[in-house]
Amino acid sequence: MIPRVLALANQKGGVGKTTTAINLGTALAAIGERVLIVDLDPQGNASTGLGIDRRNRDCSTYDVLIGEASLRAAILPTAVPRLHIAASTMDLSGLELELGQARDRAFRLRDALRALNAGRAGESDYTYVLIDCPPSLNLLTVNAMAASDAILVPLQCEFFALEGLSQLLSTVEQVRSTLNPNLTIHGIVLTMFDARNNLSSQVVADVRQFMGSKVYDTMIPRNVRVSEAPSYGKPVLVYDLKCVGSEAYLKLATEVIQRERDLRAQ
Repeated sequence: MIPRVLALANQKGGVGKTTTAINLGTALAAIGERVLIVDLDPQGNASTGLGIDRRNRDCSTYDVLIGEASLRAAILPTAVPRLHIAASTMDLSGLELELGQARDRAFRLRDALRALNAGRAGESDYTYVLIDCPPSLNLLTVNAMAASDAILVPLQCEFFALEGLSQLLSTVEQVRSTLNPNLTIHGIVLTMFDARNNLSSQVVADVRQFMGSKVYDTMIPRNVRVSEAPSYGKPVLVYDLKCVGSEAYLKLATEVIQRERDLRAQ
């Protein structure tokens, strides 16, 4: 099915969800895909990291989820060709209270995406939709999982990684059994890997033993250029294409596409 909808989710903060959403989206666009990033984090860091000024977010994912705007109305172009974003605002933080007990509260994003896909053809169509989730397992994350084909899990190479992963996998299983029976784990990407740190290597070994082929071969290294890029409102591939972080995200994009091809071939 086109587009393929992937939610980048991990309830633990600081693991590289937003960084991965921005740079994987940019890398996919760089190799010819048409990509939409849906920013579901009230902090709006994916929007800021792609140079979208807060003053220009007149229509946001909040307006989409409360039913006051279509997803198409919230989409903005970025400086990266073939990459668009539906920006977020802090209003999203109150969404759970506003929707209350609305029967369709878990399916607001799914319905918005379906309406977008039923729209006009051409450049407005996307081959990939990446959803940047907040660092919690709340209604926003549930909306993302209910709307997605698969979950992409950024996982920091640190001590508590596996503990958080098991909690996330439990949530995915719960969503699959109640809201979205077709939801799968697309893959786990290990982030902030430091080859000089023995603990990082031990975490990599543990995660690969625990999750097997679900873990991508590509690992995202600690890289100062990746950390600097958002302050300039740019993905690292635009900020410094030659750095090791950019190379890693291009490899990850290639691996994501290859997994998609393998899935279609099955």
